[in-house]
Amino acid sequence: MSEQTNPFESLQSQIDEASPYVDADDDVIERLKHPERVLETNLTVELDDGSLERFKAFRSQFNGDRGPYKGGIRYHPGVSRDEVKALSGWMVYKCATVGIPYGGGKGGIIVDPSEYSADEIERLTRAFATELRPLIGVDRDVPAPDVNTGQREMNWIKDTYETLENSTQPGVITGKALDSGGSEGRVEATGRSTVLAAREAFDYLGKDLEGATVAVQGYGNAGWIAAKLIDEMGAKVVAASDSSGGVYNADGFDPVAAKDHKHETGSISGFEGATEEITNEDVLTLDVDLLIPAALENAIDGDLAESVQADVISEAANGPLTPEADQVMADKDVLVIPDILANAGGVTVSYFEWVQNRQRFYWSEERVNEELESIIVDAFDDLVESYEQNDLDSFRTAAYVVALERVAGAFEEAGTFP
Repeated sequence: MSEQTNPFESLQSQIDEASPYVDADDDVIERLKHPERVLETNLTVELDDGSLERFKAFRSQFNGDRGPYKGGIRYHPGVSRDEVKALSGWMVYKCATVGIPYGGGKGGIIVDPSEYSADEIERLTRAFATELRPLIGVDRDVPAPDVNTGQREMNWIKDTYETLENSTQPGVITGKALDSGGSEGRVEATGRSTVLAAREAFDYLGKDLEGATVAVQGYGNAGWIAAKLIDEMGAKVVAASDSSGGVYNADGFDPVAAKDHKHETGSISGFEGATEEITNEDVLTLDVDLLIPAALENAIDGDLAESVQADVISEAANGPLTPEADQVMADKDVLVIPDILANAGGVTVSYFEWVQNRQRFYWSEERVNEELESIIVDAFDDLVESYEQNDLDSFRTAAYVVALERVAGAFEEAGTFP
């Protein structure tokens, strides 16, 4: 993995690649390469032993031309200002790619949550929610879960906001538990869109998903659910990995059993359904039909890309390929379904949750999944149309052409204020 690759520079490079095909002036494109504002704050939290600890936190609001800022909050030691700027930008273009009425935001706290108690994480979360209170709101900025956060943290943020505002506003945040106003289908949404996009790509290429071999790098929520759903579609999951390493079985294995093993032991290593222990890098370079990178950004750099043998890559993670890796894939005719489409299921079902919160009327899981599939399939068709009409060399550039045209169009229709 390339530690030198700056994710914000990667985002800007991706915009530059697409901009010649977008009907917008250079100054408008330049505006769309930078966040509108970034909050940087220091949170002081009392630990269980009575001592105080300072945590640095960020919230980037990249662009709100198409609707409220939208994006997750992650707790990770690697969080940085440039990372949240990049992730908030990717969220802008993700929402535009799938045509939902949001802008893009992202937040994070520099912390390893495994080193703190649940009570300490609650105090940290509520401290951050208090700092975010002036920025967020149902029609302003709607956060969601991300790396190392989930329903628990979203429920705490909702409660903190509602307590301080003395109101009931479940739509201020998404990814909540069902009893707190969450949506059916939200937990599976990112993994589901990753495999729906892969299914459409296989169909586009005239390839059969039945019996196709699949490797999944990263076995958190998105990764294991993608593995489960692709297995149900008839494909064969032959490899998976987490931060501890990887496992492999040429005949395939049960992805749910692998998830249960990881839940019980804390690691996918040692899973009895595998015949071989392999490295994370091995998982990325196996000769498979489909590779699903589902961990963090920059997993595949230009050097590693030379060894990637997958025919199709569906990006469940944000920014798993560097720009150099993208070029290698294009040269090798590997079809890469970009993150801003492949993993857009999370924000799409977050949008459904927000709509349900606004209406106080909740949908069945069947309806959620049907609406999600319709949006992902339509977005894939738009991407293919852009790819073919502009004679592009990658689906990522095609997606950015679609997204930039939509965001630039909204900006130009609104006019410039003041």
